[in-house]
Amino acid sequence: MAKRDYYDVLQVPRSASKDEIKKAYRKKALEYHPDKNPGNKEAEEKFKEAAEAYEVLSDDNKRSRYDNYGHAGLGGAAGGGFGGGMTIEDIFANFGDIFGDVFNPFGGFSSRSSRRINKGSNIRVKVKLKLEEIANGVDKKIKVSKYIPCDACNGSGARNATGHATCSTCRGTGQVTRITNTFLGQMQTTTTCPTCNGEGKTIADKCPKCAGEGIVKSEEIIPISIPAGVGEGMQMTVSGKGNAARRGGVNGDLLILIQEEEHPELIRDGNDLLYNLYLSIPEATMGAAVEIPAIDGKVKIRIEPGTQPGKILRLRNKGLPNVNGYGKGDLLVSINVWIPKELSREEKALMEKFSQSRNFKPDPDAMEKNFFERMKSYFK
Repeated sequence: MAKRDYYDVLQVPRSASKDEIKKAYRKKALEYHPDKNPGNKEAEEKFKEAAEAYEVLSDDNKRSRYDNYGHAGLGGAAGGGFGGGMTIEDIFANFGDIFGDVFNPFGGFSSRSSRRINKGSNIRVKVKLKLEEIANGVDKKIKVSKYIPCDACNGSGARNATGHATCSTCRGTGQVTRITNTFLGQMQTTTTCPTCNGEGKTIADKCPKCAGEGIVKSEEIIPISIPAGVGEGMQMTVSGKGNAARRGGVNGDLLILIQEEEHPELIRDGNDLLYNLYLSIPEATMGAAVEIPAIDGKVKIRIEPGTQPGKILRLRNKGLPNVNGYGKGDLLVSINVWIPKELSREEKALMEKFSQSRNFKPDPDAMEKNFFERMKSYFK
């Protein structure tokens, strides 16, 4: 199923400020919160969808990529976005700090968000692509050095199943509440438990392989799918493929930064491709059939007699596809005439003879007309 527009999900205009987006998200999250809709799968999916929209629109970089390239700019088929493979607990772990106590319909803090859930760090890698790969899209496998869950303790950090103990300070809630007497009366404050750092449990017997961290350094081969039409500097997100979290929790993301390799003959201009074609004086004067490079192989074009330098030939749909799938660019061929630097005695005599012919003298009116035709051809 195609993803809905994130602005439509939160019901905000594309010009909405961060505060407006945050308020809209809180409203949607309250409406579809699992505690208010127990067992309602449709409400749960809408809760995740709202979190996914907020995760993108609240981040300046991700919002910019989304505004310019749509869902494909966030990873497309490669797993971009937040809510698709995430659990309810993941959402609370990432955004629980903005919920406050608004979600619990019976008052107080929801037990879901009181306990801290660890979050693994993101990993950023650069991927170089050839122009042909950008034109067609490509599947790649990349080797990443990262933290993964410890196989000796299954990521728990404890030597065995009995190695964990409920934190005696917070009794498993992850928070401690203190009441202080002031001249204004009693003041209650709630903070993260200092003993367990908000995890609600402690490790009595640490795993010797990971020293109780629950993660170890390793390498992983990760398949990624890059859609056609991506550009230099675009960043894709593969959710959950970053570093594993300490002692369980939410994995970080893998951020793919796109870099383009320079093509030896073609120049990219957005979705269009530019090619400089050099003709000899006889070819430009009498016309010729020439072969030029394109993304999908060589292309033959016909040069009309009397073609002027600077003329732009446009080959429709021979450029790069739009990353959102809205058509393809063109291949623009810029005509240049090669002027030899050295001539033999016979060639000089011929050129002097040609220079006396009226046909070889510049025509100001034709030159001005040619200039405007070139401009119109380029901006079509």
